[in-house]
Amino acid sequence: MTRQHRNQVIAAALLTALPALAYATPAAAADSNPYGLGALWSNGDFIARTVLIIMVVMSVGTWYIMITKFLEQARILKDAKEVKAKFWPAHDIKEGAALLDTASPFRYIADTGIKAAEHHEGTMQETIDLHSWTTMSIQRSVDFIQNRLQGGLAFLGTVGSTSPFVGLFGTVWGIYHALTAIGIAGQASIDKVAGPVGESLIMTAIGLGTAVPAVLGYNMLVRRNKGALDEVRNFAADVQSILMGGYRHETHDVAE
Repeated sequence: MTRQHRNQVIAAALLTALPALAYATPAAAADSNPYGLGALWSNGDFIARTVLIIMVVMSVGTWYIMITKFLEQARILKDAKEVKAKFWPAHDIKEGAALLDTASPFRYIADTGIKAAEHHEGTMQETIDLHSWTTMSIQRSVDFIQNRLQGGLAFLGTVGSTSPFVGLFGTVWGIYHALTAIGIAGQASIDKVAGPVGESLIMTAIGLGTAVPAVLGYNMLVRRNKGALDEVRNFAADVQSILMGGYRHETHDVAE
């Protein structure tokens, strides 16, 4: 066999074996890694698994709230643009309210104000002057929208402030296991402490990875909430002015 022919045979054999090695090496490495997340779950005790589950729940809840609240705020800001395009060019407040989406918070405020103004006379509510009654009704609708926007923010604040300490608890528990392993073995060999120390470091990383998005998401949502609520409050004040102005005179003329 010539040298050139032998080199061609070796090259062909390598090309045949490389794909199998490429697929087999990661799987073998994953199976043989005693310090990964799989080993943390399988080798961890009840406390370590409980801490891990708590942090996973915190992380999933954080991302769910962040995404849903961001979409909710985006819808309110979109509805605010719809108010400027449809509500204010209308001839009266009823027509403008009917042009808005039924799920819009601005439609809810306008309908609440109209209902308060139209059904004020002839009931116990008449003992309260019209201005105070419509103001209270509109303010309650604004408060309802505000409470809905702020829902979930307390969870983000709690996660942001407590998840590092939950992860720290897991860290302390892992170090305790490392010290226990050293005491049982009588020597600080790397194979005795690598597992518990790796467990503690993973807990620390998960705690920080949960806390940072929660804090950033909380601050972002609070800032966006302020802009959305400013749009809602300004619209409520304008609706109150309309109800106390020309719209009230129109209802008196119809009654007469």
